[in-house]
Amino acid sequence: MSALLRTLVTIIGVAVVIALAVLAWFVFAPGPMEFAQGNRVELSAYKGANPTGVPAELANASLLERGEYLTRAADCESCHTAKGGVPFAGGLAFKLPFGAIYSSNITPDRETGIGAWTDAEFLSALHKGVGRGGKPLYPAMPYASYTYLTDADALAIKAYLFSLKPVRSETPANTLSFPYNQRWLMTIWSAMFNPNRRFEPNTAQTAQWNRGAYLVEGLAHCGECHTPRNLLQATDNRRKFSGAVTSGWRAYNITADKTAGIGAWSDDEIAQFLSTGHALGRGVAGGPMGEAVDLSFRFLTAGDIKAIVTYLKTVPAQATPGLPAPKTTPASAAPKEGVVADVDPMGKHIFEGACASCHDWNGSGSLTTYAALTGNRAVNDPGATNVAQMVIAGTREQTPQGPVFMPAFGAAYSDAEIAAVANYVTARFGAGGSRLTAHDVAELRRMN
Repeated sequence: MSALLRTLVTIIGVAVVIALAVLAWFVFAPGPMEFAQGNRVELSAYKGANPTGVPAELANASLLERGEYLTRAADCESCHTAKGGVPFAGGLAFKLPFGAIYSSNITPDRETGIGAWTDAEFLSALHKGVGRGGKPLYPAMPYASYTYLTDADALAIKAYLFSLKPVRSETPANTLSFPYNQRWLMTIWSAMFNPNRRFEPNTAQTAQWNRGAYLVEGLAHCGECHTPRNLLQATDNRRKFSGAVTSGWRAYNITADKTAGIGAWSDDEIAQFLSTGHALGRGVAGGPMGEAVDLSFRFLTAGDIKAIVTYLKTVPAQATPGLPAPKTTPASAAPKEGVVADVDPMGKHIFEGACASCHDWNGSGSLTTYAALTGNRAVNDPGATNVAQMVIAGTREQTPQGPVFMPAFGAAYSDAEIAAVANYVTARFGAGGSRLTAHDVAELRRMN
């Protein structure tokens, strides 16, 4: 063998070893609950209270009542409802850099929905990511999380969905570019990243912790938005719950980190945020999180919310680089004070005309505490992603006192104007001003 050939063989061998090492790094990443000490056992071998199913308050409820609760906990309506469309009839676009995926119709229509699906087919979709006829599903359907659901809970959800009015609604064709339009690749992805195993309680943890784990990791699938993804678009549990951008909105750090996460939040503040979409001095849920509160979390029992809080408080702290501790002191009540000199004056002009009447110049919220900006996470994000999205799309929160609205200003202002007001808001009320451009705002609009 010539020296040149030996060199080529060596280079190829090294490249293969490196590629296999990188692949192993992705495939053998820790699971979502492996951060916790203790032994996990099959549910049938667990001696404690069953952490799956519905809460004790619904122990004697009918199958449909249990299914409705679990369907809400799984937040199915949010993803399977197009904007302005019929609930559960699908058609919502998940916009990605390489095209769009549309959610399917999960009403019991036999032709365009799931009305002809068997129990086995439904379980296969939720647990394995394989739809009817062996069709691989894209992981926009969070089957890598739903795989932890018990058969009984999954079939209770199916029973509830089958009780709905059938809606004839064809799912629009996906617009993914090559190679992402090759569904067969999802079979490989699923083999690498979907554990395809049911929930296993941890014997070293409390019953409340295990219930919270089942809700957070399975039904509510929090990691799908709050955990960053690796190069192969699987959740990276080495950075578990440290925050990510999803559908053009920032899903914030929900680890025990006291600067970027929820480590400094009290249990009551976390519970209030989940139940109402708002915690004074912490922020307001908008975008996908606002929908999750509106359509899912606010329907959960106090005991289940407490279980979620218990579990979240044990997730190890992860820092989020570039995200400072929120500014907690109110801004000056005087319009001309407390603003960085190089902020575009157009932002102040827009805030004065459209924002100050509700948010007030000192950020306290003149009409409701839901409008308070002081301490708000979005306002303290130097990227200003969610501030701009709130201006573009507005938000609606269903509070115990009734709905609270922030109107959408996307049609009223240009990209440059929205960038200017977002930069002004972060400079005046946050820990550091943002530098959004009109191009940045145009990209955020594209995700809506």
